[in-house]
Amino acid sequence: MSSSTEIVPNTHSHPEAANTANTVNSDWLENHPYDELQLGQSARLVRTLTQADIAAFAALSGDVNPAHLDPDYAEGTFLHGVVAHGLWSAGLISALLGTQFPGPGTIYLSQTLNFTAPVRIGDTLAVRVTVLEKRSHHNVLLGCEVNNQRGEGVLRGEALVKAPDRKIRLPRPTLPRMQIFDPDARLHAFLAPLASLPSVRCAVVHPCDMESLRGAVEAAELGLIIPVLIAPRARLEALAAEGGLDLTGLQIEDVAHSHAAAQRGVAMAAAGEVAALMKGSLHTDELMHEVIHCAALRTKRRMSHVFHIDAPLHDRPLLITDAALNIRPDLAAKADIVANAIELAHAMGWACPKVALLSAVETINEKMISTLDAAALCKMADRGQITGAILDGPLAFDNAVSLEAAQRKGIRSDVAGQADILVVPDLESGNMLAKQLEYLGGASTAGIVLGAKVPIALTSRADGAAARKASAGLVKILAHWFLTHQP
Repeated sequence: MSSSTEIVPNTHSHPEAANTANTVNSDWLENHPYDELQLGQSARLVRTLTQADIAAFAALSGDVNPAHLDPDYAEGTFLHGVVAHGLWSAGLISALLGTQFPGPGTIYLSQTLNFTAPVRIGDTLAVRVTVLEKRSHHNVLLGCEVNNQRGEGVLRGEALVKAPDRKIRLPRPTLPRMQIFDPDARLHAFLAPLASLPSVRCAVVHPCDMESLRGAVEAAELGLIIPVLIAPRARLEALAAEGGLDLTGLQIEDVAHSHAAAQRGVAMAAAGEVAALMKGSLHTDELMHEVIHCAALRTKRRMSHVFHIDAPLHDRPLLITDAALNIRPDLAAKADIVANAIELAHAMGWACPKVALLSAVETINEKMISTLDAAALCKMADRGQITGAILDGPLAFDNAVSLEAAQRKGIRSDVAGQADILVVPDLESGNMLAKQLEYLGGASTAGIVLGAKVPIALTSRADGAAARKASAGLVKILAHWFLTHQP
């Protein structure tokens, strides 16, 4: 989003001639009291419309007209695409009046509006107000016009305001931070680059609740996986009918119960009939017991789980490990956990991820095993026993994700405040961290198991279809990575 404001001196014949004559310091608010205003004097503000602007206006106003929010619907209207709310553009007039011209102390009395053209995402609007009349009681009539970057008029009108009676110069106030988080848009951005890769044949083990079946079907529609549904056929068909899901063309392996589904799915993976596994509505232990005891799927590394976390207030995804499989991993297990997470990061295109080894503190304490393990893992990285990433620890969570927190504590590190991977001390702390980010922080999550010959999408039974589609995306990434990087 770009924004600038400029005050233009009185110029009747060539109103654009002095557009840059007096650019206002954006750190301050300064007004033009009634006695200073001259007929023909004007001011201008420039602003570019973003998708976040539309979402924010809809959230604050409650105006969720699909013409502004639903691209498919909007394409079928006479405007042929998403457009901004009309009052978003009008709000820019209010912003100019209240902050710059006449400025702080201005009281809005009335406004007429005539919308002449739609405003679309990416349009840059130039908002201009011009003094038309000075009336009694400090009332001022202003002409208002809004043009887009092509010079086309999108809004015309007049504003009647009561101008301030004295000069004011104040520091610009600090506003609460607001960030629009659109989970669907972020999920689309994550999955879109995968469209060029062939779909991955994946055994979906016992998808016998609505969300796991819907997730598998929608992942297939997105071209992420070719699902092989392993479950009691009658149960699947009844569930599909209830949810309006079309199973036509999908392979179904009819088995009696969840345990048989786990056995069949693992056997298909071991035989190379599928390139990945996806957990449905059965317990994690039931599926992982079969995987762990299948020699054909084991590798030299211990298996571990990685959460892919997309949090609203963080500028990039985070990987958290291990929060689902290894309860109290020792140093050797943690080395494998770190190596697995680094491999996922590499598969995702992160050339040299930054790994934060978490504890409650950022100093080594002999009574806290997590700090000793963190120090040992860093030394292993120094000696080449762990490669492909930058490691640092122990680090507390705040120091790992916040540069400001790290700087306040005087921590000098290439990882602190910039971590890509968070390695937790044990399953309990990791699981609570991931669930807190999801349920209190609004994060979107996906889960994957590494350390086996095939990737395993491992989601919670409470996860919705979106989490399952994101996990299918991770499956697709890893399955193609394994074609050239044999686990």
